[in-house]
Amino acid sequence: MGRSNSSFYFKQFAIFQDKCAMKVGTDGILLGAWANIPDNSQILDIGTGTGLLALMLAQRSQTSENTVIDAVEIDYDAYLQATDNVNRSPWSDRINVYHSSIQNFLVTCSKQYDLIISNPPFFENSYKPSQKIRTLARHSNSLLQIDILQITEQLLKVNGRLAIIYPTDLANTFLSKSEAFNLFCDRKLWVKPTPKNPVKRILLELTKTRFPLQETTLTIEENKHIYTSDYIALVKEFYLNL
Repeated sequence: MGRSNSSFYFKQFAIFQDKCAMKVGTDGILLGAWANIPDNSQILDIGTGTGLLALMLAQRSQTSENTVIDAVEIDYDAYLQATDNVNRSPWSDRINVYHSSIQNFLVTCSKQYDLIISNPPFFENSYKPSQKIRTLARHSNSLLQIDILQITEQLLKVNGRLAIIYPTDLANTFLSKSEAFNLFCDRKLWVKPTPKNPVKRILLELTKTRFPLQETTLTIEENKHIYTSDYIALVKEFYLNL
């Protein structure tokens, strides 16, 4: 993976991010590499930002001709950036980028999805930065957990999946609300930055049917800048130097 302040280069696509408040980060890369993708699926990416998740899923499903990804973004500059990133990619015919809040998108949406995915804003109680666009991207005021659950309840197919990432406290809060919307977690990944650090993120997959829970733990680095074999195995199809 080649990195600069304005761009990220992956093995099969590039992400330009000079117009986006929130840049490419480990959270998005983890989620895009980890989420289950059904064959020939309809996918919804909520809050696509740079288009990272949509492009990762397009790469992972490129042998599945009928997979279509709808990517929704509320911020206009980010929408333009995502559209540009998609158009530069090999999969522009399978990714549709929409400038809309997910709430408005829900009103006009006429289909359901096999996979709904989101790397949502989550700094609910932290200091809010003064830059308006960055605030919108980082904080959950425009996309509450309850919104994601309501949208998923309505737009997810009976056998579909919701994949999402949160810090540990908000992941637990999300799960405490999900069953009221008939959504049940059956897959969970605990993520530690290093062996000595506590878990910082939890990746979740939820379905409309209750299945036995599968839980695993992933450590990203053995030491500073030295990735674990598990992390390399997860992301090697994307990073340039792996």
